[in-house]
Amino acid sequence: MNYTVIGAGKSGIAAALLAKSLNNNVFLTESKPAEDYINEIIELEKAEIAYEFGGNTEQAFSSCDCFITCPGVLPSTWIISQADKRGIPVISEPEFASLFLKNPIIAITGTNGKTTTTTIITFILNNSGKKAIACGNIGLPLSSLVGNIDDETILVVEMSSFQLDRIDKFHPDVAMILNITPDHLYYHQTMDQYSEAKWKISLNQNENNLLILNFDDEAIRPRRGNIQAKIAYVSTQSRVQGAFVRDGEMMINYFSQQEEEKIMLTSEIGIPGTHNYYNSMCAALAARAFEVTNENIRDSLIAFQGVEHRLEHVRTLNGVDFINDSKATNVNSTWYALSSYDRPIVWIAGGRGDNNDYTSLNGFVQENVKAIVAIGEEQDAIFNHFASMVRCVRSENLEDSVNTAVELASEDDVVLFSPSCKSFDMFVNFEHRGESFKEIVRNL
Repeated sequence: MNYTVIGAGKSGIAAALLAKSLNNNVFLTESKPAEDYINEIIELEKAEIAYEFGGNTEQAFSSCDCFITCPGVLPSTWIISQADKRGIPVISEPEFASLFLKNPIIAITGTNGKTTTTTIITFILNNSGKKAIACGNIGLPLSSLVGNIDDETILVVEMSSFQLDRIDKFHPDVAMILNITPDHLYYHQTMDQYSEAKWKISLNQNENNLLILNFDDEAIRPRRGNIQAKIAYVSTQSRVQGAFVRDGEMMINYFSQQEEEKIMLTSEIGIPGTHNYYNSMCAALAARAFEVTNENIRDSLIAFQGVEHRLEHVRTLNGVDFINDSKATNVNSTWYALSSYDRPIVWIAGGRGDNNDYTSLNGFVQENVKAIVAIGEEQDAIFNHFASMVRCVRSENLEDSVNTAVELASEDDVVLFSPSCKSFDMFVNFEHRGESFKEIVRNL
């Protein structure tokens, strides 16, 4: 078999190495210059994998039977559009890796909450004596796991819309869609195409599998396609077949149960915010599918303290809590962040917008936000939208924005860094942005 891998990111390198180890002919193509990938080139040459950098050329099509693409390579790029025109299959890296894995798979997608939910599930399973590893769009590419883990290890796979858009046989035992709100439309073009990519997570499930859906999300409640899996819902508003919140308690009503059962008080959940009720309920249902007890679920949810760059408490200084929410790369993610605190907020926001509509945040800003510090390419849009509601200040860079926030904040306030935007105007990625924020705050 002749494979061409598109992209030299960590998933691309992992896929190329896996394909080569399985005695295939492999070629890797990357549009960015070689000087950005010195270590990756060393790996490719050690494995005797041919490559090109600085552009995708006709060489990538030479005897190619199948393309394996990294996340985010646009369908409109020359190499993808040509592959489609020539009828050459294009699959995602998780799709390729899954063909060689026998492990149980829990797959998680959604616009927001994927990383938190993936991490919670992994924590619950490991905390309950099972073996599980978080992978996919978070942590390790699936391709790097083939041949390196035993078949009983449960793979908890975060799946982006990019990865799901190019699957064919990927088959999770448990799948979930947390929510669907506008995002990545530069890639998918329309909201309908973005939504369709998310629903592919259940494409190959059967009646022995489980699909977990957010009953309260109007974009999810209408079923898409011919779903064969059993469906369980989560809700904070209605009693559903699955998990729900009633009178401050998380309840579970699972398929094998005769009666609903109480898991815990929502106030006991270790991470703040109503959105984390949904994440925790989805995690609880996934854990129950692998026969984890309610007691272990409860103990784990109490102990879990969150993930880096998502409502991460950095420090308290002079009675002010500094919160790193750099993972909030869209408006809906910041909606959750602003709803998580009932104290005055000094909100640092901005970066590279994606046709952002801030209207949904108006209510929280008027009720909870004391001041806004706007940064990055989107600062004028943020300033112009909110200046009539609350005090707004423009700032040149992240360090200046933190210093300004310190001046604006008082004891018992929250300084919330929740950008609502992509990081690429000033930083490599949201992790780089979050680390920079934390370093600045720690040096105050």
